[in-house]
Amino acid sequence: MTISRLRTPRQGFMPPFVLERIIERGGARLQACARQTLNADHGFRAGRAPAPVADEALPAGSPTPGEPARYVYSAEQRQVLPGTLMREEGQGATNDPAVDEAYRWLGATYRFYWEVFERHSIDRQGMPLLGTVHYGQDYENAFWNGTQMVFGDGDGELFNRFTAALDVVAHELAHGVTERDAGLIYAGQSGALNESLSDVFGSLTKQYHLGHSAAEADWLIGAELLTERVQGRALRSMAAPGTAYDDPVLGQDPQPGHMTDYVETESDNGGVHINSGIPNRAFHLTATTLGGYAWKAPGRIWYDTLQDRRLTRDIDFVGFATLTVDNADQRFGSRSREVEAVREAWHGVGVLS
Repeated sequence: MTISRLRTPRQGFMPPFVLERIIERGGARLQACARQTLNADHGFRAGRAPAPVADEALPAGSPTPGEPARYVYSAEQRQVLPGTLMREEGQGATNDPAVDEAYRWLGATYRFYWEVFERHSIDRQGMPLLGTVHYGQDYENAFWNGTQMVFGDGDGELFNRFTAALDVVAHELAHGVTERDAGLIYAGQSGALNESLSDVFGSLTKQYHLGHSAAEADWLIGAELLTERVQGRALRSMAAPGTAYDDPVLGQDPQPGHMTDYVETESDNGGVHINSGIPNRAFHLTATTLGGYAWKAPGRIWYDTLQDRRLTRDIDFVGFATLTVDNADQRFGSRSREVEAVREAWHGVGVLS
């Protein structure tokens, strides 16, 4: 199914509760950075921010399957989109780390989707991959707006630039894939699944790029974002939700890894960045039980489920888990170890009985 990008809210990488904690506990400069980031994010939700580029104004995509069409812009510390074009497909490095990282990681993400799933860009038809860097002043977020990916530079004290992490770039591109394939409503459990799918395919992109097996992977999301000042390893841990950080300013990672700890909240679109820890852990359990490369059987099952026409926009955890079991059955057979691993993983996080 095709979901209109105009109906999809902007999906950001940084959980709002992290920024709110910085405003409560950080120094004056950190408070100012977090506050202006939240204000910019609120402006997006209220429709006051720059509109996505119109489809007819997009640069050319790629007519050749297997070859991406990348365009990296700079907002030059303003909140404008897409900004000034700095590097496009085939051009050499610019010596601007953010520009060159965005270009490299967009390419790595494209290669993952093409070589693993034979998917030709976000829309399967060679859609141009647009990235804008240097967005805003000390902006502490990255997001997908329905047309392109946007990356802030961070505050330099707690957070590095958001292009530094391959899995962050891949996470945002995955929002575009989910938007076009399923259009999951960005609230409650469907929203948490939306975030989880971005973490899953972001992590798989990094694992594929590094050649890491499920046992070798760190299963951390956004590890490169944190500076040495932060007491933590990343923003999220798929292997052990709730353990990614425990810091005097950021507080403690609030993600649950089991339904007994599911967080009922009206903030963060119903806890989309919090409760995503539960399906994240289910994927990790599946991958580590099966062993080998996680982008093969586990990644294929999750990708098949994303393509499944039975995947409704408002699906909950139980519905999604049931579909993954069924897709494992269809691909590997009802008596396969893949089916058993998927079923046991969802049982292990309390979603399936």
